[in-house]
Amino acid sequence: MATKADVIAHLEELALLLELDGANVFRIRAYQNAMRTLEGLTEDFATLVEGGQLEQVKGIGKGLSQLIQGFFKGEPDPEYDALKARIPAGLFDILQLPGIGPKKVKAMYEDLGIASLGELEYACHENRLVTMKGFGAKTQTNILKGIEQLKSRQGKFLYPFAREKAEAVLAALRSDPRLIRLELAGSLRRHKEIVKDIDIVGSCAEADREGLMASIATLPMVTEVIGQGLTKTSVRLASGLSLDVRLVSDAEFPHALLHFTGSKEHNTALRGRAKELGLKINEYGLFQGEEAILCADEEAIFARLGLVYIPPERRENMGEIEAAASGSATVLVQNRDIQGALHAHTTWSDGADTLEAMVQACQARGYHYLGVSEHSQSAVYAHGLEVERVRAQQLEIAALREKYPDFYLFSGIEVDILPDGSLDYDDELLASFDFVIASVHSRFKMSEEEMTDRLVKAIHHPAVTMLGHLTGRLLLAREGYPLNMARILDACAETGTAIELNAHPSRLDLDCRYCGPARDRGIKIAVNPDAHSVDGLDVMRYGVGIARKGGLTPADVLNTWSAPELAQWLAQPKTARRLAN
Repeated sequence: MATKADVIAHLEELALLLELDGANVFRIRAYQNAMRTLEGLTEDFATLVEGGQLEQVKGIGKGLSQLIQGFFKGEPDPEYDALKARIPAGLFDILQLPGIGPKKVKAMYEDLGIASLGELEYACHENRLVTMKGFGAKTQTNILKGIEQLKSRQGKFLYPFAREKAEAVLAALRSDPRLIRLELAGSLRRHKEIVKDIDIVGSCAEADREGLMASIATLPMVTEVIGQGLTKTSVRLASGLSLDVRLVSDAEFPHALLHFTGSKEHNTALRGRAKELGLKINEYGLFQGEEAILCADEEAIFARLGLVYIPPERRENMGEIEAAASGSATVLVQNRDIQGALHAHTTWSDGADTLEAMVQACQARGYHYLGVSEHSQSAVYAHGLEVERVRAQQLEIAALREKYPDFYLFSGIEVDILPDGSLDYDDELLASFDFVIASVHSRFKMSEEEMTDRLVKAIHHPAVTMLGHLTGRLLLAREGYPLNMARILDACAETGTAIELNAHPSRLDLDCRYCGPARDRGIKIAVNPDAHSVDGLDVMRYGVGIARKGGLTPADVLNTWSAPELAQWLAQPKTARRLAN
């Protein structure tokens, strides 16, 4: 049997569900009034229900009495079940945000399709709420602050958030002269998209260890000491992240850093490699029998194991040890290799800054080109460009090319792939762009076969240069839609279609696991910021981290090319690009 508190909670949930569903306001108020009536009830609640006397209580009529009795007895409620099935559960998470009530949640869901906190956060970063009635820039800023507060209680964090907190800890610790060496380790050093905690490894003199460990607990960002010893201190930060700091001797430091960087699977494979060579490896050192083999750094450890250096991002046991054993070192792409950005939005669609401001920002970052790619007309929620506005923007692009002759401005578009696989503009208009990014922004709940067919059809369109955010995932918010990746990659290879690695930290899509298979098929990858503001250009480094994790070299990444090289490639028909890959 349910308690009075259970019934009140059920009525509260029903009222919210009805409000989110757009039910009659008087009915919603009836549920809310019944909640208040039950809270102030002095009679024994169970006696009233079992005696059939509840409807005699002022404010609770026959209909509510029957509903409450049914819930009290555990009877099924078809209307409640239908509401639960119809209203996304993620809307209740959004209601946890301060200042956000059911009306705003309903508006965001109906107008923008926002059904989870992660989707809401992404929409805020894309300035989708600024022009909505009853919202505005201040509300959008407050929502982002509220989301950050909620995240601090969840235990999973996007890479950039955790990295920022880790850098603050590193800066605070590095000011202590007693530390000899100090480095980030763990999943953050491996550039995992989602992390749970921060791992830091340092070295110091034995006499300084106790004092250093005590000082960690006094850092201003620490809110709780979980455990403290001479080799490891664990604390919780104000951000909600857990932090483990390990201190070892300087001779042990390379071995501890190596051990606490690699994934469990990588470390197991590395121990197997050492055993084959008659060696033993752990966090304390590399040994032949009882004799320690001194190694000054990680490079020396790998060399002693007959391996070329394996960059931290690759240490996941995804074939990196076998590749390193072959002796051929792979020079992975770096931030400095990126020559320009090929996915950016401006105030023409849902961006926060003007096209000229984005050009200037790219120049300030040392880039040589920008590919502007507004949303197409179907993306009404993002102020997608109708045909007339496409022509108007292309005139501005032509004018800016004259104003900035040493900078190349590519005219592009992020065109919606419609449910049947066709594109949002006709062929004549698509041919007017220097490049076309084709993306899915709607109808995510298709079957794997349907969604794969949809994308394959778009891939074969002669105007499509690349696929945008391939799986549509939003990390910690929305799973990617189902795809037959082999078919998608084969189609891209066959047609000379590139694939975007979307660098936005909520996407990081292409997944690093598909970078290698794409590269092996000769498919070019564009690391794109999907920038919606000047500051949005700075997420490029997160995409580069995933490209490195996926084993991509500069030659694999489209926007490491110079502007003339890229312009020449884009000017070719897709069949020629396929042959050039």
